[in-house]
Amino acid sequence: MRDEPGVRALLDAFAAGDPDEVLRLGDLLSGLGRQAFGMLLFIATLPAFIPIPIGGAISGPLVVLIGAQLLVGLRKPWLPGFIATRGPHRHALARFDQRISPWLARLEKLVRPRLAQLLDHRLSAMFTGLLLVLLGLLLSLPIPLTNYLFGGLLLLFALALLERDGVLMLVAW
Repeated sequence: MRDEPGVRALLDAFAAGDPDEVLRLGDLLSGLGRQAFGMLLFIATLPAFIPIPIGGAISGPLVVLIGAQLLVGLRKPWLPGFIATRGPHRHALARFDQRISPWLARLEKLVRPRLAQLLDHRLSAMFTGLLLVLLGLLLSLPIPLTNYLFGGLLLLFALALLERDGVLMLVAW
């Protein structure tokens, strides 16, 4: 039984409202509880799929920041002020939600809350943080044709954290 909303429900909720409103990252993450790291990782990974080299240079340091926070044991993510006050316009998020929603509907049939106790264990959070730091560093390097590979791996981590799926986390490891 799911006690927290899935990715699609979260994106739908964020997309509803005034289309010109800027959604600050700090506000988006404040009410997510245990899913905040997953949502932040999901958002941080998206620039990696921009087909120019700068995507990894944007995503990599953010992923390292998230991984370092998991590694030291923070319960909720911390963002520097200049990042926490920025974010997408609601209309851009609504467009993204419309494009990705069919894919997420298929994915939610496979990804569901299971083995959640694995995600709550301190050692697994540290190991996940270490792997995220390494992936973030690799994503930051200008290695040709690797952004999609590293971005795909990071999306596995993000979905495992968002959906509380310990089995998917084992696959991501």
